[in-house]
Amino acid sequence: MFHLIFSIPSWYVIVRFLIPLAMPLALKIVLSALVLLASQYLLISRFTAGGIFSPEMPRALIILCNWAFGAVLFLALLQMLIDAVALVSLLFRHPLENAPMVRYLAALLTMALAAIGVQQAIRVPPVKEVTIRIDDLPREFEGYQLLQLTDLHITKLFNAAWATKMVNKAMALNADLIVITGDVIDGTVQNRRLDVAPLASLHAPDGVYAITGNHEYFFEQRRWTEHLASLGMPTLHNSHVVIKRGAAELVIAGLPDISASRRDADGPDLAMALKGAPKNAPVVLLDHQPRNARQNAQQGVDLQLSGHTHGGLIVGFDRLFAKPNGGFVSGLYQVDGMQLYVNNGTALWPGMAIRLGRPSELTRITLRQKE
Repeated sequence: MFHLIFSIPSWYVIVRFLIPLAMPLALKIVLSALVLLASQYLLISRFTAGGIFSPEMPRALIILCNWAFGAVLFLALLQMLIDAVALVSLLFRHPLENAPMVRYLAALLTMALAAIGVQQAIRVPPVKEVTIRIDDLPREFEGYQLLQLTDLHITKLFNAAWATKMVNKAMALNADLIVITGDVIDGTVQNRRLDVAPLASLHAPDGVYAITGNHEYFFEQRRWTEHLASLGMPTLHNSHVVIKRGAAELVIAGLPDISASRRDADGPDLAMALKGAPKNAPVVLLDHQPRNARQNAQQGVDLQLSGHTHGGLIVGFDRLFAKPNGGFVSGLYQVDGMQLYVNNGTALWPGMAIRLGRPSELTRITLRQKE
């Protein structure tokens, strides 16, 4: 059923775009087969060693598949718009002639949009500067900088070469602390060992800390937690660390992903994570999915950093991501006295590597006292 749903845009393109074109039947059949094939990239991925979440395919082929699927999806949407305009014109008794040139221009436009979308998805992200003001932030932490990385999804697509460039760019920012809010990898330790190796070069004066995302639980979560720790990225698993500047303190707490309990692992427990934390210190919480923000706000958290949504990928499509994520998709929110920052992601899942208007980001967060 999942793969059948993904084929719907292809069928619409075949029926409403390809069949009406003046071209030989044999060519229509070939093009129709290619359009259908483009919609089944995820089905094809299932038969690779890594499965649907980590297709063990050449990087160039993954890029091509994402471009082809994006082009078909955008063409289906544009054809729907053309059909809607034609229907309205017909209702007003001013029928429009759908010239073949319009169809060819639509195809060129959607192929170009898909190429731009894939390029935006797979690039090393630009730096995004975010300033967050916190009540009662000790003056010793005025201007304190955290670098948030999230949803790296290290795979054949976001491989060692990409990770090396990303790490070099991240290290040039000289943040006080680096936090990684989940979905670091897709794939087994055996398959991803070389691709994650560049992450060992991440370092900061106050350390590098990670939490689990939902994708860690698809692939040997315990082994990955141990392996990332060996690379200098310990996981905050219902636990916290205290950053000190003289007598001033800042709490960095971390939770496992909410899906952990469904994978025979310990689920998030904020009370446990904050057990023994200094009472008057500001609390920054790392929680992969933003959906529990309102619940976390009731337990004294000042700032929650999340990812998971990839920012909604495409402007307008973000509304599809809102409901399952508590209404939080991208950017900074005020939630019952707590601030929530939902990061668009450093990378994304290679099964849908397209971005338009929801750019990836290396997010440098500067903490300031409230005015």
